[in-house]
Amino acid sequence: MVASNRDIRDDIKEYWSDRAATFDQDPGHRIQDGAEMQAWRGLFTRHLGPAHGRRLLDLASGTGEIARLCCDMGFNVTGLDWAEPMLALARTKLPDVTFIQADAERTMLPTASFDVIVTRHLIWTLVDPAAAFTEWHRLLVPGGQLVVVDGDFVSRNWWTRWLSQAKAVTPSTTRHQSILRRVHFSDGARSDAVADLIRDTGFEKIEIDTNLSAIHLAQARQLGWRKALLRQSEHRYAIAARKP
Repeated sequence: MVASNRDIRDDIKEYWSDRAATFDQDPGHRIQDGAEMQAWRGLFTRHLGPAHGRRLLDLASGTGEIARLCCDMGFNVTGLDWAEPMLALARTKLPDVTFIQADAERTMLPTASFDVIVTRHLIWTLVDPAAAFTEWHRLLVPGGQLVVVDGDFVSRNWWTRWLSQAKAVTPSTTRHQSILRRVHFSDGARSDAVADLIRDTGFEKIEIDTNLSAIHLAQARQLGWRKALLRQSEHRYAIAARKP
């Protein structure tokens, strides 16, 4: 048997690389101009305040949708993602933004090089979240801000099980489930558990915000009724924190 150095991080990179071509076709990934973009802007403004040209790192930047939002808000944006095909699409959208291929858990970027770090739907994929949060703390200047937007997409009650029962099993969902079984939050990334880990790595002034209703309402116009109800019923949240 031939030994292999391949690990879960390689599987994660390959999975998202293969998803890149159709990523923006899925509502909830692409941010539609108009009501949805305004709702996202409202969430970020609520927790970050005015941009004032501050240096912002968008982790798990994907095809650059959050980077696009933050550029429009007036931040000086750098994007980072593990999957090069995602970054290729992001660079096409935002040719003036620097996009870097790296692991969000070990970026290799200079200490205290950003005023703000944001990320959307990265937490659930982290192999070692404590290491990731320690790394992000290192990257921020004193007083720097962190905002993560994520959710528990695993735990189900009778209602969410019923809403999700029509989801077809595909090779992509099988790969997704294989990855999910091996990450830290395999049982679901609950906001209190995530917040505790963020606090333990040195952040303070932690706020859990579950009021994402404006975003979900705007997205509902693109989703079928079942998926729209599921999205509103899931435990989705933003967590804001600050480096002392």
